[in-house]
Amino acid sequence: MEVEAEDTPKKNDDSQLISEGLAKIKTTGKVFYNPVQEFNRDLSISIITTFAKRFNEEKILKANKHHLDIKVTVNKNAIVQEAGIKYEDGISILEALSATGLRSIRYAKEIPGVKKIIANDISHKAVEDIKRNIVENKVEHIVDSSHNDAVLLMYQHRKEHQFEVIDLDPYGCPSIFLDSTIQAVKEGGLLLITATDMAVLAGNSPETCYSKYGAVSLRMKSCHEMALRILLQCVEAHANRYGRYIVPLLSLSADFYIRIFVRVFSGASKCKFTTSKLSHVYHCSGCDSFALQPLGVIKTNEKNKQIKFGIPTGPPVSKNCEHCGRPHHIGGPIWSAPLHSPDFVQEVLNTASEKLATFKRIQGVLSVIYEELLQFPLYYTLERLSGTIHVEMPPMMAVRSAILNAGYKVSFTHMNKTSIKTDAPPKVIWDIMRCWAKSHPVSKKRLIENTPACSILAKQPEKDYSFDIHPDANPQSRKLGFVRFQENPLPHWGPGSRATAMVGDQKILKSKKKSRQKEKGTISRKW
Repeated sequence: MEVEAEDTPKKNDDSQLISEGLAKIKTTGKVFYNPVQEFNRDLSISIITTFAKRFNEEKILKANKHHLDIKVTVNKNAIVQEAGIKYEDGISILEALSATGLRSIRYAKEIPGVKKIIANDISHKAVEDIKRNIVENKVEHIVDSSHNDAVLLMYQHRKEHQFEVIDLDPYGCPSIFLDSTIQAVKEGGLLLITATDMAVLAGNSPETCYSKYGAVSLRMKSCHEMALRILLQCVEAHANRYGRYIVPLLSLSADFYIRIFVRVFSGASKCKFTTSKLSHVYHCSGCDSFALQPLGVIKTNEKNKQIKFGIPTGPPVSKNCEHCGRPHHIGGPIWSAPLHSPDFVQEVLNTASEKLATFKRIQGVLSVIYEELLQFPLYYTLERLSGTIHVEMPPMMAVRSAILNAGYKVSFTHMNKTSIKTDAPPKVIWDIMRCWAKSHPVSKKRLIENTPACSILAKQPEKDYSFDIHPDANPQSRKLGFVRFQENPLPHWGPGSRATAMVGDQKILKSKKKSRQKEKGTISRKW
């Protein structure tokens, strides 16, 4: 009689074998797994690796300074740790919503300097998969499975045994987890937070966005950056309630989701600076121009260097847009401070492993992020500027050169391949487009009275802007041919469907709850 091999799935078995990075897992087929997210996991590994190294260095410096009261310089090459080995003085990681356990297993096998990883999920079937996969990948000494409600688990760690790293990758909106997440992370710890409800964050449902994130979203071409900034202000709001604040290391918009990597620190005095990091957005409904109104301002006394916090005057725009005459929409508040830490991004670029399957994409995206202008929120897009006045779209290098030739700064953003992020005011941008329209006339049929195009082109530019190619117009990432903007990775790609194991568990719980209510006679008849 022939015996079927253990690794051979049975005919009626809906399980699947998955190999990614150094991990090999088996799922029941009912637990959520999305192959498109490999880039997400690869990038997370690179960032946690860089953070762990920096966190350990900071810990050594702090310990030496506390005991010896002297300045100590740490050689970054002196701290050498290996992946797959448990370090008692290493970092602890919580993957709050683990599903298959793939991410936690990869963290254990690919991130050096780890003490403990908890792979948690509320689904009983998912936890069964996680336990089996932990054993089969031989990472029991580092990874522990947990069958718990993520919020409850994090509240249990809010005072003792906090985590250096918490990875929060929910299906949809993460806001219901933020209060517990902020309390469960250690001082100076790292939060990795994903949001996939992009329709809400990108302006399709501003009222829902406010109820979930505490900010009004806007439908504008820079909606992906707006989404990131809404999520950041939401996390900052939760942190401020406990005298804590965030410092963004990297903010990413990719595929069908946004993901932020932020450090959390404590300090009631530092929380006072939050209002100066937040702004409302005035967005023209006709030409897509925008202006920001900060919630607070900071003034420093030059004599004694004393800082004073004030309330700004406003609004920054008139009732109707000065360029096209259309009314403004008001959104926010959004995070208007920098989205990234350039030093950290450069460090990740230097340390990211070329063995990662998506290394080229990581290299390209982080290179563009490193080049982004930090102090100037939101951006224009070339097709929107051209489409508004119905003019032939100019070459990107020509527009970038015109901005640089005028004495302003300009950069791409990783969120859009035709993006124009600049410190030039909207008037200068439209004057540049007017100059382009002079040499590339618009058909008179397109210039209908009382339209944005007619209003904008009716005005003359204050001066002639030069479109001669500027030496800095072509960024380094483009010169080097990096994969800067990813094409759709798979047909019908997206966030996928919610895990059926989770849905099944919820149905069982609801069924049991109804049974108990019937026994107690607490279900009222529907009339």
